[in-house]
Amino acid sequence: MKRVHVIVRGDVQGVGYRYTMRIIAREAGVSGWVRNRHDGSVEAEVQGGAAEVDEVLAWMAGGPPGSRVDAATVTDAPLQEQSSFEVLPTA
Repeated sequence: MKRVHVIVRGDVQGVGYRYTMRIIAREAGVSGWVRNRHDGSVEAEVQGGAAEVDEVLAWMAGGPPGSRVDAATVTDAPLQEQSSFEVLPTA
């Protein structure tokens, strides 16, 4: 089990990134959250089995059609008690 914190930069707001990510994450069976940030980036935390987290990270590097990912910064995060994947309000 692992949890990662991710900041994605590029054209990632207003293109369905968060809501598509929620679908991808739920299909992969991971928990966590995703939200827009005021600086135009998207921030997320993803927790689950290593293979499942890596699957979601691979999707995040490309994003949905219409998006452009310029960079994704991934750091380890402490595990949390969480059972679902949610879209949170902008931070």
